[in-house]
Amino acid sequence: MSHDHPHAAIARRLKRANGHLDTIVEMIEQGRPCAQIAQQLQAVESAIESAKKALIHDHIGHSLEETLKASGPKGRAVLRDFRLVAKYL
Repeated sequence: MSHDHPHAAIARRLKRANGHLDTIVEMIEQGRPCAQIAQQLQAVESAIESAKKALIHDHIGHSLEETLKASGPKGRAVLRDFRLVAKYL
């Protein structure tokens, strides 16, 4: 998998979230119920959070992995620990 492929997937997620955000603006302008708007806002927040996590994990997988693996067993151990912690971002 190339480095560009995950970024394309992230861009698609963000474009989809942006479309939902435009819909939310329309909902507000139409005076839709607050509960419906809040639900849609939560979905957009979740989509953005997911895109952020994907970007961070992609960075770990490509940039940090090469550097830390090159430093030998200690670097691989640091990478393993970092990946464990990063899943909680």
